[in-house]
Amino acid sequence: MRLGLRYAVTIALVGAAVSLAGQGQNATRPEPGEQIVNTACTTCHDTRPIDTQALDEAGWTQEVKAMIEMGAELKETDVPLVVDYLTRYHGPLPDGPGKEVVLIVCTQCHDLQRVRRERLSAEGWSEILLAMLNEGAPLTDKDFASVLRYLARNFRPE
Repeated sequence: MRLGLRYAVTIALVGAAVSLAGQGQNATRPEPGEQIVNTACTTCHDTRPIDTQALDEAGWTQEVKAMIEMGAELKETDVPLVVDYLTRYHGPLPDGPGKEVVLIVCTQCHDLQRVRRERLSAEGWSEILLAMLNEGAPLTDKDFASVLRYLARNFRPE
C-alpha cells in the first residue's frame, strides 16, 4: 500500500509540474502586435528607433504608415495591432528636462516599460542611476542630475 501511495503522489507531482511548465510557456508568448513588430519591422532595422521615439497613438500611426510607404511589408489589417502595441509599450513619456537623456541613454539597455514600472523616491532612483553608472551607463554629472530629477518627478511612488 505504501508503494502505491508513493507512486500516486509522484504521478500527481509530475503532472502538476508539467501543467505549470505549459502555463509558463504561454505566459511568455509575445502578443500579436509584438510578433508583427519583431518580424515586419526588424527586417529593416533593429528596435532602437522604436525604443527612442516614445510616440503617442497618432505619432505611431503616422510612423507605421511612413514605414509601409518605404516598403515595410505589413498588412493593412495588422496596422491597428502594431499601433496599439507600440503605443502601450513604447508610448509617450512625460515631457520635461531629462526625458531625452532617458530616451537616448537608458534605452541602450532597457525598454521604456522598465522605466514606467518603477515607482521610486529620489533616493531610490539615485541608487539605480549609480548602479547603472557602475555598469557603464554614459551619464555625465549634468545628465545624472537631470535624469534623477526627471525620474523622481515623473515616476515616484503613488
